[in-house]
Amino acid sequence: MDDVYKTITETYKAVYSEKRSKFIAYAIPVQSVDEVKNELDKLRKEYYDARHVCWAYMLGSDRSEFRANDDGEPSGTAGKPILGQINSNELTDILVAVVRYFGGIKLGTSGLIVAYREAAAAAIDESNIVEKTVDCRLSFGFEYPFMNDVMRIVKDLEPNIVDQSYDMDCMMTLEIRKSKFDELKNRLEKVESIHFFIEEK
Repeated sequence: MDDVYKTITETYKAVYSEKRSKFIAYAIPVQSVDEVKNELDKLRKEYYDARHVCWAYMLGSDRSEFRANDDGEPSGTAGKPILGQINSNELTDILVAVVRYFGGIKLGTSGLIVAYREAAAAAIDESNIVEKTVDCRLSFGFEYPFMNDVMRIVKDLEPNIVDQSYDMDCMMTLEIRKSKFDELKNRLEKVESIHFFIEEK
């Protein structure tokens, strides 16, 4: 279904160790690049003495906006394996950040890739993954005598009523999952006196 996506609802943490290097991984729900920056700033302040804070994020229900960062580790050894874990779990609206404390023994590029991948996987494994729907809104007005016609459609298709007001003319804003949006609009269009204001897809 193109109107369903998977994400997490709260922040989760996991710790992974390899040859005395300590990797502290966080899976954090985010909805914008600004939120990503804020969360990374918080981690850098909390772990001010850490050698690296590597990360990757994925945004949007279509999973089209993403980025990965090695934060000083050899290219492709940190951000990419973290992003790989986000991808393999088909998640979005998520930031996974891994804080590394160097333990004095070099891991090599293959060792780093494995460590960052395992740390990211551990944080995601701890997380409560949920499915959410992509929802669309429709705002419209109609004359009071047609209230029963409108409410019959609402009862059949079960959209969420976001807002409503009943006066001489009635106003309503409904929210429904994307796959049912066209059906909702088509049925409402058949109600006499109805006029649409805003539709947000």
